[in-house]
Amino acid sequence: MKVTAVYFSPTGNTKKSTEVMAAAIAEQYDTIDLTRFENREIKHDFGQDELVIFGMPVYAGRIPMVAAPRLDGLTGNNTPCILVATYGNRHYDDALAEMEDIAKAHGFQVIGAAAVIGRHTYGEIQTDRPNAEDLAAYTEFAKNAVENMSENKGMVSVIPGNRPYRDGIPGGSHKPLTSDACVGCGICKDGCPVNAIGEDYKVNPEGCIACFRCIRNCPIGAKNMDTEAYQTFAKEFTQRLAARRENEFFL
Repeated sequence: MKVTAVYFSPTGNTKKSTEVMAAAIAEQYDTIDLTRFENREIKHDFGQDELVIFGMPVYAGRIPMVAAPRLDGLTGNNTPCILVATYGNRHYDDALAEMEDIAKAHGFQVIGAAAVIGRHTYGEIQTDRPNAEDLAAYTEFAKNAVENMSENKGMVSVIPGNRPYRDGIPGGSHKPLTSDACVGCGICKDGCPVNAIGEDYKVNPEGCIACFRCIRNCPIGAKNMDTEAYQTFAKEFTQRLAARRENEFFL
């Protein structure tokens, strides 16, 4: 069975979670990285004998507003799929329900879903996750989903979420800054999911979704959020989300 991991993953959590599940099912698997701006209109048809693992991060209880349209070109033919929503320890709210509706509308059959914890974009929240224990759980879940499919058990659990979904937001309000240390290497510009970094390598706040991909990937730390307002927010946010949440799996 051909397996493909499809993900939108600005900071790498969703990529890791989705690919670990893909590797649990198939030694060799394909990937479609919807994070990249040039892949925003990619088209691909999947067959009934394939399996797709869709991974999305959670932004304020929904999948990212910029990511949802990037799924429009992907269609299935009763193709089995697994849904993976990664979130930073607050809650996934309606993200999995939204993913389920999109998948079904595009011709996919959901055989499993997971809401898994990863480091939050902001503050210092669950910075060590996903850890080895999490990754082992992802592997077991993916294998069980395929086993259930082969035994024609189908989807037996109800995926949590509300319809209509909660209101989405285009992105966070904390837009990265660029210090004078910037050497113009272009890593941030090449990797920005929404093409919000200009020729001067500074962030356009109007287009930025505050995913912090540029901050996480800048090799010299020139991209930053070194403002008093953000540091105060991050400290309070870290305290608010200090209580550990656990992964949830639906089969």
